[in-house]
Amino acid sequence: MKVKQPEPFMFEGDERAVLLLHGFTGHSADVRMLGRYLNSKGYTCYAPIYRGHGKSPEELVQATASDWREDVEAAYHRLQAKGYQKIAVAGLSLGGVLGLKLAANNPLEAVVTMCSPMFFDNEKQLTIGFEQFATEYKQLEKKDEDTIKQEVNALIGDSQDLFQEIAKTIKEVKQNVDMIYTPTLVIQSVDDEMINPDSAKYIHEHVEADEKALKWYDDSGHAITFGPEKDKLHKDIEQFFASLDW
Repeated sequence: MKVKQPEPFMFEGDERAVLLLHGFTGHSADVRMLGRYLNSKGYTCYAPIYRGHGKSPEELVQATASDWREDVEAAYHRLQAKGYQKIAVAGLSLGGVLGLKLAANNPLEAVVTMCSPMFFDNEKQLTIGFEQFATEYKQLEKKDEDTIKQEVNALIGDSQDLFQEIAKTIKEVKQNVDMIYTPTLVIQSVDDEMINPDSAKYIHEHVEADEKALKWYDDSGHAITFGPEKDKLHKDIEQFFASLDW
């Protein structure tokens, strides 16, 4: 059975554009509700899907973190090619890491990170998350349990090089956070089951932006864009954007 593939989205609004970045194993649905909300406030919102994402786990492990950095740069330049010069970025989890990488190398109006890691101390959780994603995908393909178990175990073995590349990307971005002068909003769940919440403190303390804020969420998990506080999340991000002169 073929699983329907998700697609990027572009919600046209005014001249202020927001690049919305999903997390590892995720896709544009991660940030679709946020995009709809921001668009209702006038913002243009664009969410790409990185190579390997929104597809089978086999295709995901064939992609690289370098591919994803290039995909984010390409999305940024696509907005510029469409005439948008005022661009902000908001990313969930790994998307926030990629957003910080973009901010270190390109002019942006703002950067928002949501539950984004700065320490690669979560390989066990990453493996569990990838295993869950792979299992659910294969269940959608209507495969039997034995086949699913066999194929997922093989995928876990095949994913180790990718995990190490993710670790390298996180470390590289962490080392260069102090090169970011872009206004920054850091959002973090207190009870994040996937990453070390101290990552949020690190980002907030080390970005060199004059305009920066750190907001904690008490009742959300790692997938904060789907959580019970998503309405608060939407408003906090929109209010931060509205506070800036762009």
